[in-house]
Amino acid sequence: MIIRIVKMTFNPEKVAEFLDFFEGYKLQIRNFEGCVYLQVLQDQQSPNIVFSYSHWNQASDLENYRNSTLFKAIWPRTKELFIEKAEAWSTSLVHDLV
Repeated sequence: MIIRIVKMTFNPEKVAEFLDFFEGYKLQIRNFEGCVYLQVLQDQQSPNIVFSYSHWNQASDLENYRNSTLFKAIWPRTKELFIEKAEAWSTSLVHDLV
């Protein structure tokens, strides 16, 4: 399983616009082949910092999403709202404490 974390720093005036925009796509992302979990998290101290947190069955599923028409409809519009370049990590679970 791949756990993907993307940190996005938005223009503070554009956060609500992003969240509204994302609302229209979240189910399509969540239902994309290989995506098993999706959340959007907002930093409590800096609410213009938002993270997407997703689980993918395998790296190829994430790559297929990143090359999809869906991603190409979402990402360019999202990037327009940034004030800093996004940071992204693809991680693997090392130890489950639950």
